[in-house]
Amino acid sequence: MKKSIIIKLQNLTKRYTELEFLLSNNYKKFNKEEFFKLSKEKSELFELNELFVLWLSIKSEIKNIKLLLRDSVIGELAEEELCVLLKKKNKTERKIETLLIPIDPYDKNSCFIEIRAATGGLEAAIFSGELCKMYMRYADLRSWKVNIINMHAGDQGGYKVVILKVIGIGVCKRLKFESGGHRVQRVPQTESQGRIHTSTCTVAIMPEAPKSEKIILNTIDLKIDTFRSSGAGGQHVNTTDSAVRITHLPTGNVVECQDERSQHKNKEKALSVLSAKIYAEKNAKKESESSLMRKNLLGTGSRSDRNRTYNFPQNRVTDHRINLTLYRLNEILSGKLDLFIDPLLREYQADLLLMTE
Repeated sequence: MKKSIIIKLQNLTKRYTELEFLLSNNYKKFNKEEFFKLSKEKSELFELNELFVLWLSIKSEIKNIKLLLRDSVIGELAEEELCVLLKKKNKTERKIETLLIPIDPYDKNSCFIEIRAATGGLEAAIFSGELCKMYMRYADLRSWKVNIINMHAGDQGGYKVVILKVIGIGVCKRLKFESGGHRVQRVPQTESQGRIHTSTCTVAIMPEAPKSEKIILNTIDLKIDTFRSSGAGGQHVNTTDSAVRITHLPTGNVVECQDERSQHKNKEKALSVLSAKIYAEKNAKKESESSLMRKNLLGTGSRSDRNRTYNFPQNRVTDHRINLTLYRLNEILSGKLDLFIDPLLREYQADLLLMTE
């Protein structure tokens, strides 16, 4: 381990010892709130302290074993023991590094995914439909629940815009890297000369605010319009003002919802998405203060971000943030997103670990 991490662990172990002494010998001095606060701090440091003590013990054993390597009688056994200890030491170091990474408060949240067709017209809309299916398949592989909140169908398939709500454990932790621009390179069905076109869709990941941080929307800040839904849905949907458009005047955010037959339900869904948008913008300001690497990995959801290129003729997908190219496009579109998410997560955690040194 790096010297800076060892020094940090030494300080944390010292603090853990102090807390043990305070809670064992001076607990009567503290009121209920102070005692709870100190107990919580101690419990948070417990595993790190145990692992560091174990690491020091393994390090000492390795030092002693190395002295026996030249022994003609037990040298071979010592070498085998050394290999076991080095593996144990590396495993312990990985656990320590994982615990030192700051916890992202949004990782456990459910989220909304907004997919918009950007440049490319009809082809962009078709590709947004394919991205939607990709995320739904990925959610299915993870046993997450997906609700379609709103959709505007494209003229020849796909969506001009579609909003999904993904519910489950660790949703934001794995999907937060998807915000940004997604490019597709292929020959569109409407192309008569066989030329490859480049189209773009944008994806925005918006964490659902926890109850403790719920965004309060004042009625005076909202402009609510109702209109007739478009597209499939039957006579009732297309002849009543069930669709809802809500504009948040202070931020200019606009959300539409027409998926439900009931105006009340559409309004409820639209308000939930609007809250998530405002919450996401609030979080984005915090992220902008983080390191450049962190901002590049997380993205902003804007069109200027270029996350990934999906090249159909070459069966290739490239994530430009970590320069990773895989020739497994069909697998990725079928929901095997962990092929990119796992390396992104490792890179992100490595960056966070550097920030803690």
